[in-house]
Amino acid sequence: MTVLLLCLATAPSTYAERATYNLNLDWRLHVGDPEGADAKNFDDSQWKLVTLPRAWNEDDAFGKDIKNHSTGIAWYRKNFTLTAAQLGDSKVFIEFEGVRQAAEVYVNGKHVGLNENGVMAFGFDITDVLVAGENAIAVRTDNAWGYKEKATGSRYQWADHNFNANYGGITKNVRLHITRRLYQTLPLYSNLKTTGVYIYATDFDIKNRTATIHAESEVRNETGKTQTVSYAMNIPLLGVKAVAEKPLKLGSGKTGVVKTSARAANIDFWSWGHGSLYDVRTSLLVDGKAVDTVTTRTGFRKTEFANGMIKLNDRVIQMHGYAPRSTNEWPAIGQSVPAWLSDYSNGLVVGSGGNIMRWMHITPWKQDVESCDRVGLIHAMPAGDAEKDPVGRWWGQRVELMRDAIIYNRNNPSILFYETGNSGVRESHMQEMKDLRDKYDPHGGRASGSRDMLDSKVAEYGGHMLYINKSARIPLWMMEYSRDEGLRKYWDEYSPPYHKDGDGPLYRGKDASPYNRNQDTLAIENVVRWHDYWRERPGTGRRVNSGGAKIIFSDSNTHQRGAENYRRSGSVDPMRIPKDAFYVHQVMWDGWVDVENPRTHIVGHWNYAPGTVKNIYVVSSADSVELFLNGKSLGRGEQSHRFLYTFENIAWQPGELRAEGYANGGQVSVSSATLQTAGEPAALRLTNLGKKSYYADGHDLALIEIEVIDAQGRRCPTALDMIDFELDGPAEWRGGLAQGRPDNYILAKQLPVECGVNRVFIRTARTPGVITVRAKSGALRAAELSFQTTEYPAPNGLAALQPVPDIPRIDRGPTPATPSYKITRIPVEVASARAGSNTDDVANTYDDNETTAWSSTNKIDEAWIEYTLERPAALHEIALRLTGWRNRSYPVRITLDGAEVFRGITPKSLGYVTLPLKSAPAAGRTVRIELLGVSKSGDAFTMTELANQANAATGSERVGKMALSIIEAEFYEPAPTNK
Repeated sequence: MTVLLLCLATAPSTYAERATYNLNLDWRLHVGDPEGADAKNFDDSQWKLVTLPRAWNEDDAFGKDIKNHSTGIAWYRKNFTLTAAQLGDSKVFIEFEGVRQAAEVYVNGKHVGLNENGVMAFGFDITDVLVAGENAIAVRTDNAWGYKEKATGSRYQWADHNFNANYGGITKNVRLHITRRLYQTLPLYSNLKTTGVYIYATDFDIKNRTATIHAESEVRNETGKTQTVSYAMNIPLLGVKAVAEKPLKLGSGKTGVVKTSARAANIDFWSWGHGSLYDVRTSLLVDGKAVDTVTTRTGFRKTEFANGMIKLNDRVIQMHGYAPRSTNEWPAIGQSVPAWLSDYSNGLVVGSGGNIMRWMHITPWKQDVESCDRVGLIHAMPAGDAEKDPVGRWWGQRVELMRDAIIYNRNNPSILFYETGNSGVRESHMQEMKDLRDKYDPHGGRASGSRDMLDSKVAEYGGHMLYINKSARIPLWMMEYSRDEGLRKYWDEYSPPYHKDGDGPLYRGKDASPYNRNQDTLAIENVVRWHDYWRERPGTGRRVNSGGAKIIFSDSNTHQRGAENYRRSGSVDPMRIPKDAFYVHQVMWDGWVDVENPRTHIVGHWNYAPGTVKNIYVVSSADSVELFLNGKSLGRGEQSHRFLYTFENIAWQPGELRAEGYANGGQVSVSSATLQTAGEPAALRLTNLGKKSYYADGHDLALIEIEVIDAQGRRCPTALDMIDFELDGPAEWRGGLAQGRPDNYILAKQLPVECGVNRVFIRTARTPGVITVRAKSGALRAAELSFQTTEYPAPNGLAALQPVPDIPRIDRGPTPATPSYKITRIPVEVASARAGSNTDDVANTYDDNETTAWSSTNKIDEAWIEYTLERPAALHEIALRLTGWRNRSYPVRITLDGAEVFRGITPKSLGYVTLPLKSAPAAGRTVRIELLGVSKSGDAFTMTELANQANAATGSERVGKMALSIIEAEFYEPAPTNK
């Protein structure tokens, strides 16, 4: 391996005289602002030696509340050597994937540029300031929360201490590009004003696996003379070769665009959980000889956004996934992890059944974008924002950031959505963002939209943050639902440390029980919340819901609502140890729309004290579930919210608890789950969860799991033992995270397991060798684990690009050809309507627009509405979106051609209620809904944590207690197979 890396380092990513180097290794870091640090010969020998990417305040990650993250000036410096031959007749560019917040860059003591947005990649042409021999780069970074743009004095809207964890400095990768003077540009619009290569596909035939592949490159001629350039595309794995029909004649100092295309067969299309990618090589040829070649790794997929639904490769997919913070951070590291850990984390999302990452507020790091490509994870890419539609310079900053992000990421197939804002924007702003998409990515198959935008004529998708929306027009999916929090440490009230569910401090002076949950109630809440989306999924009518993104996947070092100093809404903890919520989503989300692979999960563990009697909760996609204790049936559970089965007052006995899921109430098991009682703690076990080999690059991280196990090797699920660690070899201890100290044990070599397990990080040094980790705890048998690191050379300060991470990944396979859902009910459309009052507004209740409504007067005898259906129908359900859906219940009576089919109080909801109807004597056409009495008010959901309480408004305050108010009404009869 050492020999291979040496070869790569001396001949890096090189095609036709273009070379790209990894510039991450062997920087010097100093926190402070010493005079003269920009000078080439400045003495930085006493500064800390680091490998990028590296936040200078990484120790703060999860050790401090986001508002207390360290800020200030930090300098990074690096020396590297270029030969006269390398400089020759060349162009040299430096690429930064991102710096937080601002970066002033100097080369050999000369100021080459400034970047200030703290998010996106940027680059500089440094050709004219380099010398043959040693060169020095110096970067002054400033991560002040209140940093102001130098030219305007404006702050950046997204530099927000609620959601944008402030890991300062050069937190993303740095590369050096050397090209000839006739070259394909880089996709770095800021500073360079260039757009690079664009690869896309059209004319898809998914069934026959064919499409037309197009390549376009922006070309610049700095040779000093006019050049006649031919353009070629080569896709080796597809056997595709194409040459542009006509060469481009390009004058010196000019920029142009060259294009070619070819039909490709046997394409393995990119899909959810199937990260099929191809290397597309584009070459400039002069006199038949390649003078510049760029390799773009991309994938091909077909998309459609229409009829309220999303299609990927001609198959409808309902979004179900997460809305993480774009820093995607880890304890004691921040966001700057090696690429394999990005794949590990994003792969877990796919493993949980997730198909969408809706990065919140800020464009994600390129490393996460490329990771989503590899693991097959759809995502939505924002620019930069906070909770409002801005004006003035703030809007200009957002537009510029979106432009740069589109250009930089448009070849990544995992991006399906460009998000204009984390709240609704005015139509003119939406159009401006859509125009950016059309200019820089017109063929990428991506929808341009924003949160909200329910009645927009411009947006191509939308949806509220957490309320359920439906549409027959553009897809509406919810952006950050299920916001409750709970520590992984707390199983339930019957398990050590016996945390009472909901116990914790007030939040904003109000009860914060939903933000201090135990794992059992957090899992149940996740089931209840997803059920709202599942119930309105494609196949349930003409107007449907396209899914939702649960807020955060992993617990986040951002604005929290519970007892701890970080947010714990994740399905996994900060070290990516799964909570029960992970497995709950795995059950509910194992399909594109309908569940396609039955699963069952028992919430919790089976190690309790004698005499414990408790409810057992099983989450299953089966139609019924039977519970067995040591082989004896305890009966079938009570089903609720489709996926939740409750078995009340189960007396604990040691042994095996088993749940069997059956289809259609039968006796044939389609899925099962088992919990076993573990014995007394006997030993510790260390497991390397990462790669087989690690680089001695000063950046690679080993993720080590520590467990307390019994004599049979089973994890002890209630163990809370304190573990003492020792580390030997060329490595740095970065540790893990646990509860019990204000700093969450960050960097501590002594920390406890929680629920029998924890994890720690070991960072490699620059010297290769054997690294050994030892763990001990009292009388438990100690554990030891060793692994070897491999040299990663950087001759002359220039290293090879690291290969693609090689870790196991889930592969769901190509897009299935079968339908993703069954039609469960048939909508019956409305022909006309009349009402006891405000008749002019009645059409608002069936206009497929949730921003309009009909309300009666505040008189009971005028609180009715009557619909004439387009045809007689034997209705079995009516779905209503009622004004005040979250905090108001209406006592109503419903008749069909005069026959009463419903009488009762409408339940509160986060959007729609479905009312089951009694069978009428015959099919009918006239449906009458009338209010029977005073509507009942009272919030059914806690919303105290919302940053902007206007986001929780339901319009209830505008409607009198004796008024009936309907936003949308839908009428259904059973699907033929369900009659």
